[in-house]
Amino acid sequence: MTVSEVAAPLRAASASVIDARGKRGRRATVIKWLRNAHGWIGLWGAALGLLFGTTGFVLNHRAGPMRIATGAPQVTELQAALPTPAPHTPHELAAWLQGTFKLNGRLGRVQREPEHAVAWGDRRTVQPEHWQMTFATPRENVTAEYWKGNDFVTLKRTDNTFLAMLTNLHRGVGLGIGWVLLIDTLAGSLVLLSLTGVLLWTQLHKGKSLAVGLVFGSIALAVWAGLA
Repeated sequence: MTVSEVAAPLRAASASVIDARGKRGRRATVIKWLRNAHGWIGLWGAALGLLFGTTGFVLNHRAGPMRIATGAPQVTELQAALPTPAPHTPHELAAWLQGTFKLNGRLGRVQREPEHAVAWGDRRTVQPEHWQMTFATPRENVTAEYWKGNDFVTLKRTDNTFLAMLTNLHRGVGLGIGWVLLIDTLAGSLVLLSLTGVLLWTQLHKGKSLAVGLVFGSIALAVWAGLA
């Protein structure tokens, strides 16, 4: 037997060992990357997850026998004299109110009811045009009501309790596009946490088909519970 014939099996075995080590090294790199990504994404979503978990729990018990009361809001009301000349449109009135009373809330839906005939007992009359608008923040709501022809506007401010403010944050009441995008990052982080968690499980366990079954089974159970 020649030297080359003896060395051939040794070279094949050495190549097999190197190939196995390479696969283990790549697998270890993937697992390390997934763990790091899972950890950093989880850290980002932890604070917002705590907030939304707490407020979601309160919202889930907002009615029914297990209702959690958020407390009674504080309401104050005043009548403010309008400038001369008076605003001609609801949006002109809204701009004047924001500038005069420093209202920080976002302008919500503006209701404009035109004048129309109404019956009062056996008499008929015309009810004047009516405007109503709301400026909302998580902490407070201000409702403005104006009957065209009056020289004043009625303002009603509602100060929310701390729990009510948190639930308004959860629902994005009175908040702008920045808050919406921030919450989108939380939703994205939950999706990424789920994906990296499943990938980590499949890398650390051999039963990959079981992991897929658990994922789809959980989704199906959640859908069934929501529709039931």
